[in-house]
Amino acid sequence: DVQLQASGGGLVQAGGSLRLSCVASGISLNEYAIGWFRQVPGREREGVSCISRSDGSTYYADSVKGRFTISSDVAKNTVYLQMNSLKPEDTGVYYCAADNRFECRIIVISDRYLERWGQGTQVTVSS
Repeated sequence: DVQLQASGGGLVQAGGSLRLSCVASGISLNEYAIGWFRQVPGREREGVSCISRSDGSTYYADSVKGRFTISSDVAKNTVYLQMNSLKPEDTGVYYCAADNRFECRIIVISDRYLERWGQGTQVTVSS
């Protein structure tokens, strides 16, 4: 049974930092890529970042490049999203998803085809 547990969200002032965690069970990070997505009410879900250990790739949306860093700890089966220099427009519910079919650059635009999702964690950045 595949489970993804996302956590680490919270309320932070603009310019602050948060680290999100996605703990995976039932899958291996050596075989599955993990993507982070965020959703704001009234807007489509946006692929933010992705990491794949199987092909060594990472992906960042242009809006977060240079501010967010994705990493993984295979021993803990956990993927982290370090978010620095947060902006109010980073506000949203962040979800992690796992996939072993597509590479990261496809995963981040194919959320409707992903089957394995964690629950969301709310990130609120105040101005």
